[in-house]
Amino acid sequence: MSIRNIIIKSLGTFFYVGYLPFIPGTFASVIGIFLYYLLKDNPLTYILFTISLIILGFLVSGRAEEIFQRKDPRFVVIDEVSGMLLGLMFMLYIPFDIKLVIIAFFLFRLLDTFKPYPAGAFQHMKGSLGVMMDDIIAGLYTNIILQVVLNLASFKTS
Repeated sequence: MSIRNIIIKSLGTFFYVGYLPFIPGTFASVIGIFLYYLLKDNPLTYILFTISLIILGFLVSGRAEEIFQRKDPRFVVIDEVSGMLLGLMFMLYIPFDIKLVIIAFFLFRLLDTFKPYPAGAFQHMKGSLGVMMDDIIAGLYTNIILQVVLNLASFKTS
């Protein structure tokens, strides 16, 4: 196996988290939470890291499909890590609250599972778009839903 393929497998599986035998996407989402916790105190670093990871995901996930010879292989989980980080991005500007992180996690996993429009349409595409976009959309929806709920809650208490 070439060094290029090893690098693509390492990154696509997010350093082999994707090879876990049971719910690798969920474990990858937990890794996203861990990364959020590590980077949350430096918003610029968090945002740049998240954007870089998304770009990297687009670069490697389509190639990973070719290497693994299957569409959106379950062990390619860089998309879940990226989506979870995107879902938590709004929380950079509010005090840390583990309850909100847990809600974000379950909301992201739910949205990633049910793939509301247009995520489901992307899921059927081949290549990087098919691998990455459903999780990017789930992350964006998670972010938007939590922002709306928190804004409504703060409006109600004002």
